[in-house]
Amino acid sequence: MATLSSSSSLNDLLGELDRDSYIPLLAKLIGEAKYVQNNPDDKEAPLIPEEDLVARHVVEALLPVSTDTNGGPLVVSTVSYTKGRSNVIVEYPGADPNLAISFVGMHMDVVPADPNEWTFDPFSLSIVGDELRGRGTTDCLGHVALVTELMRKLGETKPKLKSSVFAVFICNEENASVTGISVEQLAKDGYLDKLKNGPLYWIDVADKQPCIGSGGMVVWHLEATGKLFHSGFPNKAINAMELNMEALKVIQTRFYSDFPPVLPQEEDYKYATPSTMKPTQWSYPEGSVNQIPGKCEISGDVRLTAFYSPTDAVKKLQEYVDDINANVEDLDTRGPMSKYVLHEEGGDLKGRLEITFDQDITAGIACDITSRGYKVLYEATKEVIGYVEPYADTGTLPLVRDLQDQGFDVQLTGYGINDVYHANDEYCLFSDMSQGYEVFVRIISKLEGDDN
Repeated sequence: MATLSSSSSLNDLLGELDRDSYIPLLAKLIGEAKYVQNNPDDKEAPLIPEEDLVARHVVEALLPVSTDTNGGPLVVSTVSYTKGRSNVIVEYPGADPNLAISFVGMHMDVVPADPNEWTFDPFSLSIVGDELRGRGTTDCLGHVALVTELMRKLGETKPKLKSSVFAVFICNEENASVTGISVEQLAKDGYLDKLKNGPLYWIDVADKQPCIGSGGMVVWHLEATGKLFHSGFPNKAINAMELNMEALKVIQTRFYSDFPPVLPQEEDYKYATPSTMKPTQWSYPEGSVNQIPGKCEISGDVRLTAFYSPTDAVKKLQEYVDDINANVEDLDTRGPMSKYVLHEEGGDLKGRLEITFDQDITAGIACDITSRGYKVLYEATKEVIGYVEPYADTGTLPLVRDLQDQGFDVQLTGYGINDVYHANDEYCLFSDMSQGYEVFVRIISKLEGDDN
């Protein structure tokens, strides 16, 4: 192995991101994007990704410098909990078993893309100047290729390090309805235990800056039940739409009273928004326009800064709904025939609300900004990018809070384009990924004591 000295720093040894290696690898990964779209909940056309297709390219890229070929240094293993959906763990062994540096969270699935809504093919890599275009370039196949290149270069140059360097490429990040097959299960089964011996860099954010806080998330469904009737006889109906709209107004008002901005913490972490609760979908049984609907459902989400508990939010939302049901006549009405109780129905027919929640409830994270892992990320970012502006938002990163709660020093960064996350015409910049590579090299160098 190459021994580092004052005349041979790790920065010099690992050099820059090799475009001639990175681009062909990324092209292979984007070529699989169609088959790793993740949306199993689509009732008409469920999409279940086969992350093995991406994992195969990662393993093949690292095979020449792995322990499986000619005594290379990289230990490459795949872990799968269900057919076709692997995770890949790569280790570059260091001299001290009690020191580790890890890059985790580069996920091998993508969100769906409709080619009819894109101006270029989402499922093949296209290049225009500095832009690398295709589904997954920003989120997150561009990062998969980037960290693969970092590990390949470590395997080729074989620097003598005190710390082991790990890369963990994961499946199933873009959907929460399937559990127990990704990083959460790897941690539970002990595959990640060694990673507690140093900072864990979660590589799945954007814009080249440390993300020091993310949001918690609760998905809710509010169903209103009234009484369906002919719209010419509104005196005989309870309009479920009106009931749901007025109830939601009360619920939101109470939410913002109970979950105000947490100061000064949210300002210290530079959260872009406070906690929010809002509707995002509306559905009701199809019928004639001259029918007053007896049912309708509004769905949406709660986004919480890391300083609130999502389980507390669930309890509060249920409390609001229970109070409204107990006092449904107190809701505002809309016109002389708008009401939520029919007194002439014998025992009084009352409109009712029911709130339900998706199973997966995610807590936000506030990274430890006093840790050595964060300080090194801060320093490396400032040196490479030229400035450092840490930020936080209520976008949700599944799994990271659980890792932090289990004792991992989780830090967040990434080198895609935030404006195209989950969007049409997704792209990243090769120059940004190149800077990301340099940041990673400097992080390792600084933690090794070679670049202080």
